[in-house]
Amino acid sequence: MMKALVESGKWKVERDNFCRRVFSFLLLLSSFLVITSCEKDIDISYRSVDPIYVVEASVSNDGMVARISQTQDIGNNSTTSDISDAKIVVTGSDGSVNNLTYRKNGMYLAQAIGVPGVTYHIDVEIDGQHFTSTSTMQDVPEINLFHFMWKEVMGQRFLVGELLFQDILNQDNWYFTHLYRNGIGYRWAVKRDDQKPNGELQQLFSIARENDDDDKDMLHEGDRLHLELRAIDQRAYDYLYSMQIMGNTGTNPLPNFSGGCLGYFSAYSEVTMDFTYHEADVENE
Repeated sequence: MMKALVESGKWKVERDNFCRRVFSFLLLLSSFLVITSCEKDIDISYRSVDPIYVVEASVSNDGMVARISQTQDIGNNSTTSDISDAKIVVTGSDGSVNNLTYRKNGMYLAQAIGVPGVTYHIDVEIDGQHFTSTSTMQDVPEINLFHFMWKEVMGQRFLVGELLFQDILNQDNWYFTHLYRNGIGYRWAVKRDDQKPNGELQQLFSIARENDDDDKDMLHEGDRLHLELRAIDQRAYDYLYSMQIMGNTGTNPLPNFSGGCLGYFSAYSEVTMDFTYHEADVENE
């Protein structure tokens, strides 16, 4: 599971609105797009004139992880310049103190697990610069069901993944879901519980149109799938939501760290599912 954390720390997350791209030729499907509100996975391209540090860090019920990199110049805006000499300290409101140790490829780890209800503060020092952020760890969410179904719209069938999960009771909640296919990020989404607090929440993932041989996003028999459902705090939600729409706004996500770096810090509780895709198991709506 720590390996999954490291992979997710790379955050091959994206802003290209897959739902709108797939169904753009059907104007009457706008309501369907709003419901699914899912995203494909691509590399983040931060917009920066000068090189700037990028910190992507988390505390979870599986450990602590951070990845630190640096953007390239404006003509090469990737985040492939990994940083190996940072000092990273995570302190908790419960009095805990943890130093993250460098491993490789810009990744820093600590085995200590997070505790729900504790607010964590991260301090990253690089060449005398300090970047800080805070996040409060949430309670563990509960998955009720995940399955695939054919959804018919305007005489055509579309493959849709449906996640049903129980909202954590008697508190405001924010969620992040990430679906992997064969070990690679595939779909992600963020969701609030403001529409149905304390009830069963739904997240739909648009996959592809049936019999579209040119669509590389269609699932195939035997594909290995890994689903992560995280309960996150509002600061992380605001950052991820701004990332979700940044393709339309042409800006970077909302700042989450003080000190001038890009990226974000999230303390979260997570549950996961692993399964194999079989077309025979797909249900009709």
